[in-house]
Amino acid sequence: MCGITAIYSYRTGSSLVDPRELAKISDQMAARGPDGEGSWISADKKIGFAHKRLAIIDTTEGGSQPMSLTNGNGEVRLVITYNGEIYNFKELREELISDGLRFTTQSDTEVLLHLYDRFGSAMVARLRGMFAFAIWDNEKQKLFLARDPFGIKPLYYSDVGGVFRVASQVKALLAGNKIPTNPEPAGHVGFFSYGYIPEPYTLYKNILALPSGHTLTVGSNGASKIIKYYDPLETLEKVSSNSKNVDGFITIKNSLLDSIKSHLVSDVPVGVFLSAGLDSATLTGFASQLSQDPLNTVTLQFEELVGTSADEAPLAEEISSLYNTNHVTSTVVGGEFYSELSSMVNAMDQPSIDGANTYFVAREASKLGLKVALSGLGGDEVFGGYSSFRQIPLLVNLLRWVPYGEFVGRLLRRSASPFLTKLISPKYLSLLEYGGNYSGAYLLRRGLFMPWELPAVIDSDMALEGWEKLNFIESTNKQLSKIKHSKARVSALELMWYMRNQLLRDSDWAGMAHSLEIRTPLVDSVFFSELGALSATKLDMAQTLDVPLPKSVLNRPKTGFYLPIREWLTANGLQNYGEGYKGWAKMVYEHFVSRP
Repeated sequence: MCGITAIYSYRTGSSLVDPRELAKISDQMAARGPDGEGSWISADKKIGFAHKRLAIIDTTEGGSQPMSLTNGNGEVRLVITYNGEIYNFKELREELISDGLRFTTQSDTEVLLHLYDRFGSAMVARLRGMFAFAIWDNEKQKLFLARDPFGIKPLYYSDVGGVFRVASQVKALLAGNKIPTNPEPAGHVGFFSYGYIPEPYTLYKNILALPSGHTLTVGSNGASKIIKYYDPLETLEKVSSNSKNVDGFITIKNSLLDSIKSHLVSDVPVGVFLSAGLDSATLTGFASQLSQDPLNTVTLQFEELVGTSADEAPLAEEISSLYNTNHVTSTVVGGEFYSELSSMVNAMDQPSIDGANTYFVAREASKLGLKVALSGLGGDEVFGGYSSFRQIPLLVNLLRWVPYGEFVGRLLRRSASPFLTKLISPKYLSLLEYGGNYSGAYLLRRGLFMPWELPAVIDSDMALEGWEKLNFIESTNKQLSKIKHSKARVSALELMWYMRNQLLRDSDWAGMAHSLEIRTPLVDSVFFSELGALSATKLDMAQTLDVPLPKSVLNRPKTGFYLPIREWLTANGLQNYGEGYKGWAKMVYEHFVSRP
């Protein structure tokens, strides 16, 4: 795991690479790579790379970056700066060796260089892992960018004045002081609508995210068309109510073992974030079976929840005992939330209403000396674990046949809202307006502020422009049109929006704040291609374990991960922001718009 930077002055007459700007951008990402750093600038100063390294694979100097390939005269042909892990790099390496190639390191970075040299941009289809990288092709005078299929690793870019800039973090690009900070309405609206900023937007017009599963090439004429190479929706189109056959359990078990084994590839110890949920419990069971050494597991406990059904520590300790892990339970008190508040929000990079739990558990894992931890993230999206999988189809089936439902709902909401907003949730006022289609019902389920509430928290013109630009309802329903199965539609929504834009992004910033790499075996392109079309459940997944989980875990109702945000805000005198996640959102937003 690392922080990467690239600056490419592609237009004749544009400013050349400034080593000071390159260093400023890279230094902003120091926590992402405490184990080493490096930089490279071409002789003509048109292209420059920088790298902050967290050493996981080939921890020797041989794995240092930027890394290059040269020709017989010692001239640079290819240079890479790369963030992530390629889990099948050993297999790819052996394949390339059998074709006559010679390697000088044991790193997956060198494998990427040779793959690009051999296959060009098509190399991304051969990769299993989480990654974001930039490759400079000196012969073609082109910069090639790629991001992993699900967007586990971030990659942001800016194209201003004939200079193309790339970094792992938005705030890193801003640190160079060369990019205008004009606001992007879609980013601001997205945050207040969902609690995160949806791809490809950020808070700034001149900074975009390279979408997950896409590549981009930049040449002397600037950026080419962004190319999609992976789309999970294609797998979900195949889902049917009868897709789980008699061999389903074998398929699930083999796929789990394969993915977890791949995600254990490391030259440093690997731990597991263990909760009372089926996802992390299943990961722990199989990882303890596959790991040669006793597994390290970490559980987070909140003082305010001790003794309640939301306290996951007792069951997590029971799971740990069952699989004989080295277990630590860390208790977070409200005062720690307040004392860590500034550091946590600064680490966010982009505003989010989630991630505090991951921030604290990553902190504890780091204290144990871990550099890598597995997370059960993704299980709910693949196996239909959220209540949304029941609620959304039910709501749509109930309301889709109401004549002129959206029109009538809008009239009722407009007439009733002045009187009822203080009595009932704004979402109840919007049921008829949005509940008759999957995207609208998803907004009701996952949304933070409803569209008509936005002018209360941001400028009304920005709210209108941003909502129209997002075009969430229409564009998302169009994406869902080829998916017929209700479970698959909800899975698509959770994958495209909640998991990609919040859960994965939160895992990245929260882990990197503590120089910890978080891996997600249940978010994997190979795993998803094998299981994404099955109508399997989380209980099906958990029951594939050779050493069964106790009934107390198997029969535990799905509660979701609860954070005592309301209690923390109130206890620390911050209730003026409002209660719960809406108040938390306003506080986080205030921090971002007020900082330079």
